[in-house]
Amino acid sequence: MTTIHLPAEWHPQSAILITWPHKNTDWASILDEATAFYVNLSKEILKHSKLLVVSPNEKEVKIHFTPEEQKNLIVTEIDSNDTWARDHGAISVFINEKPVIYDFGFNAWGLKFAANFDNQITTQLFDKNIFKQNVTYQNHLNFILEGGAFESDGKGTLLTTSKCLLAPNRNQPFTQYEIESYLLKVFGLKRVLWLNSGYLAGDDTDNHIDTLARFCTENTIAYIKCEDENDEHFLELKKMELELQAFRTIEGETYNLIPLPMAKPVHEDAYRLPATYANFLIMNSVVLMPTYSSSIDLNAKKQLQIAFPNKKIIGVDCRTLIKQHGSLHCITMQYPEGFL
Repeated sequence: MTTIHLPAEWHPQSAILITWPHKNTDWASILDEATAFYVNLSKEILKHSKLLVVSPNEKEVKIHFTPEEQKNLIVTEIDSNDTWARDHGAISVFINEKPVIYDFGFNAWGLKFAANFDNQITTQLFDKNIFKQNVTYQNHLNFILEGGAFESDGKGTLLTTSKCLLAPNRNQPFTQYEIESYLLKVFGLKRVLWLNSGYLAGDDTDNHIDTLARFCTENTIAYIKCEDENDEHFLELKKMELELQAFRTIEGETYNLIPLPMAKPVHEDAYRLPATYANFLIMNSVVLMPTYSSSIDLNAKKQLQIAFPNKKIIGVDCRTLIKQHGSLHCITMQYPEGFL
């Protein structure tokens, strides 16, 4: 009998993946600022983990790091369209307890942008022997699935949003039932929990779950809560909260729900950007949480500490990232122990 295990993000990790900004990405107009952000983030990650960087130019990356930092730094030369590693990165599973890389199709959130190079990154990483020799590769490129679109509790439950997985130009004409059946099979799941409400203004992803609600343990979910009745998100996020309250664990218990505050509105050219505290990255000993130079940052950090009492919460200023409508979790992808 084949057993498939989709680990939770807090499963022990071997490395974090990021894809470096360059002149041919959407960061071109603020490339120096974006590069400075990536350098600072990378240095923080390197304090706690190995870091795998995809870049078309190895030297342009390594110049920023000391010889000591480079001991945990792996840079591989691969071209990219953009830097959203969560969505073009491989999905890691264990099949019969052996590590396997799933390579799903990535079409830039329903053909909104170019993704011809991004869609080849996982294959090239595998071909370049970046992974351990016992890691195998499975081609799932005929199914569109982004890493930011789902959350795993590591125990057979997957959390996602209907607005994303059923969005145009993803996997049409598959129905919700057909998509759920596929996910249950390919990930060896027991069930899928669908959120039908909730959104963030300015989000290009059609409501990725990692901007709204996140598993922190198998029975704890941190989620975005809007307290301002005049905010455009108030009603939708309230409906999302009611859906979360109605969910039950595999054992039939209510989830421990930890509300994270709605980020203070961030605008550019009169457009609201999708700033969110839910876009945090869980690592082995720390949690990196996006901040936005706001008085609300501290409250968000306190709430997230409740969800992760045994990990240090480290704030990372993501005002640069949010200019391209994403945040911290969106640009990172973890690989479990045994993969690198």
